[in-house]
Amino acid sequence: MTTATPKPPRQHPDEIVIGLVSISDRASTGVYEDKGIPALQEWLGLALSSPFQVVTRLIQDEAPTISATLIELVDEVGCDLVLTTGGTGPSRRDVTPEATLAVATKEMPGFGEQMRQISLNFVPTAILSRQVAVIRETAGHAALIINLPGQPKSIKETLEGLRDAETAGAVKVPGIFAAVPYCIDLIGGPYIETNADVVKTFRPKNAVRAPRPD
Repeated sequence: MTTATPKPPRQHPDEIVIGLVSISDRASTGVYEDKGIPALQEWLGLALSSPFQVVTRLIQDEAPTISATLIELVDEVGCDLVLTTGGTGPSRRDVTPEATLAVATKEMPGFGEQMRQISLNFVPTAILSRQVAVIRETAGHAALIINLPGQPKSIKETLEGLRDAETAGAVKVPGIFAAVPYCIDLIGGPYIETNADVVKTFRPKNAVRAPRPD
């Protein structure tokens, strides 16, 4: 008999639980060091001003394993947000988008569209990326799952967006994370606040509230 993965206790009413999944055959078998999860942990530490905790998984690029990991993180661990990195290109081993869509109840195509728009400012091969984002819903919980690129530089660019060097770093093209907190609001998750110097959250005025006290 298998034992269910315990849900981590939340230390604050607005603490978000974030699953970080690095998908790489070679990194998962120790051929080289994974860079995706450390890059995401560092970025979240800079970007989030509200409480959060992370749960990490380093897995092989196999569709059944990816789908099972996403289900575990959402249904058993109770993650509100899951960020994956790797496995979104056109090669035969890149199956992250398919495995993500297989566990979805709703697709959120705007996230993938915006990531490719951002990346096309740097490389023409951004059109080869196939990142998707979805909502997974259960009876009492829902989570946003987003596929991110595999390289730390690309991860940062797609999350933060493009800044205009001629106007003191003003945001030229919004990064996808600007829309994540409000999406989490809409699916019943915790209230996320961000450091505006890294990424400024956008919410309609009627959705802005004061954070809950400890």
